[in-house]
Amino acid sequence: MKLLLFLSLLSCLDFLHAYFVTIDAHSEECFHERVEKKAKMALIFEVAQGGFLDIDVTIMAPDGKLIYQGARESNGRNTFSADVAGVYKYCFGNKMSTMTPKVVMFSMDVFNASADKEETGKPEDEETSHNKLKDMVEKLARGLTNVKHEQEYMEVRERVHRQINENTNSRVVLWAFFEAAVLVTMTIGQIYYLKRFFEVRRVV
Repeated sequence: MKLLLFLSLLSCLDFLHAYFVTIDAHSEECFHERVEKKAKMALIFEVAQGGFLDIDVTIMAPDGKLIYQGARESNGRNTFSADVAGVYKYCFGNKMSTMTPKVVMFSMDVFNASADKEETGKPEDEETSHNKLKDMVEKLARGLTNVKHEQEYMEVRERVHRQINENTNSRVVLWAFFEAAVLVTMTIGQIYYLKRFFEVRRVV
């Protein structure tokens, strides 16, 4: 039974990978995925590095229909069903950036469509039990996918926030040194000015 559940879980997913891509300024990167009709698709992305951490996203159907379009997004989760079979295209655009490349982590998860019920000689109770088991496995597969991506995105966000904190700390330290230098310079200038002032008064 456990082996059956494991094999069913693997069959529910066509693939489960997360990728990193660098998108240069004034450019766009597109990817394609061939899926069957009624398959479940989920595009998940996160801008990990570059500029204001924003990117343009578009998803196109095989017939040219625009499924989703977003501008200057930092992250997103877009789930939809494949109404038609064919090659779906999704693109990340960095055309609004003048000189800063962007690093994007993304994944396109494809879930196989549930097979139609076939006429078999199985008793109705056995077929119902099989369908319930299949539904449970599919839900488990989606749950594992969500957990995996949550971990990946939390890791990316932790790295981004750590980099921001380190940059902020460096700027604070440099500003503190600058303030100290200005304070020392002003102190030395005031001492020199007072010294010169009393020397002139003494001569008179």
